[in-house]
This record gives sequence, structure tokens and C-alpha cells, in this order.
Amino acid sequence: MFLYGIRLMSEALQFIAGDKMRQLIGTLTKTPLRGIFVGIIVTVLIQSSTGTTVMTVSFVNTGLLTLNQALGIIMGANIGTTITAQIIAFKIEAFALPLVFFGVFVSIFAKKKMIAYLSSGIVGLGLLFMGMQIMGSATHVISQHKDMLLMLSRNPITGVIAGMILTILIQSSAATIGLTMAVASQGLIGLDAAVPIILGDNIGTTLTAIVVSMGASRPAKQAAAGHVLFNLIGTIIFLLAFPLYKEIILWSSPDIGRQIANAHTIFNVLNTVIFFPFVSLLAKLISTIIPIRPEDKPEDVMYLDPKLITISSATAVEAVKDELLHMGNVVHRMFDLIRDTFFNFDEAKLEERRKKFDLLEDTVNKITRAISEYASEIWQRGVSDEISTVLGCYVNASLDLERIGDRAENLIERADVMNHYLSEEAVSEFRDMYETTCLAIDTALSSIQHESSAQAWQVIRELEKKIDGQEKKYRKKHIERLNRGECDPEKGVNFITLLSNLERIGDHSNNIAGYTLDILAMSGKA
Repeated sequence: MFLYGIRLMSEALQFIAGDKMRQLIGTLTKTPLRGIFVGIIVTVLIQSSTGTTVMTVSFVNTGLLTLNQALGIIMGANIGTTITAQIIAFKIEAFALPLVFFGVFVSIFAKKKMIAYLSSGIVGLGLLFMGMQIMGSATHVISQHKDMLLMLSRNPITGVIAGMILTILIQSSAATIGLTMAVASQGLIGLDAAVPIILGDNIGTTLTAIVVSMGASRPAKQAAAGHVLFNLIGTIIFLLAFPLYKEIILWSSPDIGRQIANAHTIFNVLNTVIFFPFVSLLAKLISTIIPIRPEDKPEDVMYLDPKLITISSATAVEAVKDELLHMGNVVHRMFDLIRDTFFNFDEAKLEERRKKFDLLEDTVNKITRAISEYASEIWQRGVSDEISTVLGCYVNASLDLERIGDRAENLIERADVMNHYLSEEAVSEFRDMYETTCLAIDTALSSIQHESSAQAWQVIRELEKKIDGQEKKYRKKHIERLNRGECDPEKGVNFITLLSNLERIGDHSNNIAGYTLDILAMSGKA
């Protein structure tokens, strides 16, 4: 009940955050100091430091974050998770059932989704406190094993190990803290036993990140190792300074439950203060322990980590955006290869270039399928209308990019026509329209990346119309050349096919720019 209450609160907060969550995740690639603040906020929103850490490991795995930036976010996540403990420490069990009743009542009659999710969050809060109440009333079982409790009090190391094992088994640091509070509130253990359990809880919560990093890239393993070292070294420091640490806790509050919550907060805040000046040194230490090998290369599909879907739908949608932009980079490389093939023509290199192109085109197809399948999984979990609209725009944009790749394939197949059967004037006209088309693709993708209405309108009002005009103008001029016999009549007619493919590519770029405007209109920024 306790864990389900946390889950309901998490889902409600994520929905209420909506697009702000996506924007927040978009700032993760900044400085370590900003990473700390982002880590705090994201953890509060998803009510899980483990979730934030798994996201961070995933981002490092895909190259979105450096190790230094990831360490900042992990530190922030450790601070953010203490908010849950502070909420639990409030003595409002008497209001638990009324909160659940009120939340359910409101959700039944709520017509707006925002109100429905808010009431769901209230139900979650009530269930959380009901869970605490039940855990507290069930401590008579633990009271029968006082020898074990005395052992925890006498030996802090045993307490640390107990907290670590308990968190690994439950897979929730909040539940370990809640259980510790419940036992302490019944007078079964004191601070000497409770605080080491909380320290062990911080080590145990790193296990999930370790599991996630298995099979991932070495940078992801480095991020997971950073999480372990940060909490492990911090625990050693605080155990060595335990008398002073205990005095600070006792001074912070007279209530044992609040003291335990404060112990959790003080540890994570001070540990961050201690470690932050040495982030670079810690990163170097980790890089020495787990060095990056030259053969560590990203796969065709880089950003679509399935684990993100279970943690946060908003973050998973952001991963789709990153994959879409990665797909755009592959398409950009395809057009660079076409440029070399057409305008630096070399018969000896033609087959080699076409093989490289085929590999790129195959990558585009793989990414398109992966995005569609990943998006389907996100939709199956249920998302807000706002996030669903954004996700749909990204999926549609990927389909347009795939069609651009198909049109590009039609171009490179006719490279010999350009260099054997067309006049210099025709080649110049094709180059002119080709560069306009490439600019339209890049500008459309940039509009998606930066959510820029100016760039989207540039494609729609300027570049797409320019491409259409060029296609009509150059088609007419080429027909005149064919009539005059200046181009090969049989092969030269393929020039019109080349122009037609460029014009269709312009249409797909226009579609992508349109999706940017749809996203902005949905968020009220258009």
C-alpha cells in the first residue's frame, strides 16, 4: 500500500508537470551544478532517485551526458529523494483515510484530466500514510527479535549492511526509510541503529543502476560506478564522524521520525557539498577504473532505452526526439554522399559510394521501425493528451524522414545520368535546387530540435515554395533543351525525375516543419 501510494503520487506529479518535464530533461546536458538542481527536481517529480539514476545512466549510454554531468545529476537525485522521507515524517496518519476518501470522491466526478490526476495524487498520499500506519502496527513481529535489534544498535556496520540488503530486496529506498521510521516510532530502535540503516539504504539503492548498466556501454558503467562510489565513500565518511553526525541529528528535531528523515537529508546534502568540488577528480578516478575502449561504438538505434518507458513517459518521449534527430543526422550524411557522388563524380568510386549509401538507408529504415515500436509501448502505458500529441508528431516526422531517404535513393541511382547525358546548364540547375532542398531538410529538423516557429515558417513559407518554383522552372527549361538536342533524348529525360524527387523531398520537409508548429500550438507557444 505504501509503495502503491508513492506510485500514484509519482504519476500525478508527472502528468501535472506535463511539457515542463520534457523541457527539464532537455536541460540535462548542461553543467554539473545545473545537473544537481535538475536531479533534485526530476526526483521529486517521479518520486524515485533510482528512476532518475536509471535515466542518467541511459543518457550517458547514448552519449547525451558526459560523466561529469551525470555525477551532478546523481548527487541531485540523492537530495531529491529525501523529500519523500520528509513527507513521511509528518504525523498525519489520522487524515490518511479522509484523504483517500476525498481523492476517490473527486476523481469520480472530475471532468478535467488535471483534476482527476490531482485527486489521484491525493489518494496516493493517503495510501502512503495508511501504509505507514499498518507498518507501525505490525512491528510486534519485529519486537519479538530484540536480540537482533540490540545487535544493530551495538554495531553500526551491521546496521549499514541490514539497510543495504533491505533496500535491495524491497527495491525502494523510501520503503526502507518508512519501515525504519515505523520501528523507531514504536521505541524498538534508537538513532544508533536507525541511522546506519539509512546509510546502508543509500548504498542499496545503487544496485538498480548497476543492473541497468550491465550490457550497456562503458560510459554507462562509469555513471553507475560513480553512483556507488559517491554513496559508499560518503557512508564511510559519516560513519567515521558518527558522534558529530548524531549530535546534528538530535539538534534538528526532538521527534524520532523527523530525526530519521533529517538524517537522510543531512547525509545527502552534506555528501554533495563535500564531493561537488571534486567532481572532476572523481570522474578521472572512475575513468581509470573503467577506461573507455576505442571499440565502444553506438548502435544504429542510440537513444531508445526501454527502461525509460517504465520510469517516465515524458523522458521516453524525449528519447524519441533524440532518436529522430539522430535519424536526421544519418539522412544528412546520405545527402553529403549524394553531393560527392554527383558533383565530384568518379566512376571508380561509384559502386563503393552506393554501398555506403545503402548502409545509411538501411539504418534509417531500422530507426523508423524502432521509433514506431517504442512509441507504441509508450502509448500502451497511457500518457497525457499533451505528451501523446508530441509523440505523434515525432513518429510522423520519422516517417517523413524515411520517405526522404527513399527519394534520396532514387537520386543516387541516377548519378551516372548527371555526369554523362546532361549539359552543364542542367547540372548547374540541379545543383541549385539540390542545395535548396538540403537547406529545407536541415532547417525543418532544426525547427524540431529547438522548437523554433521561425525556422518552421521559413521552410513552409519560403524554402518549400522556392523548391516548387525551381522544379517548374527547370523542368520547362530542360524540355526546351531536349527539343534543341542539347541533352541526350533517352537518358536526359531522367533529369525531370531527379527534379521531381527533389520536389517531393521538399514536401516532406514541409511536413516536418508543420509538426513543429503542431507541437508549439499544443503547448501554447505558436
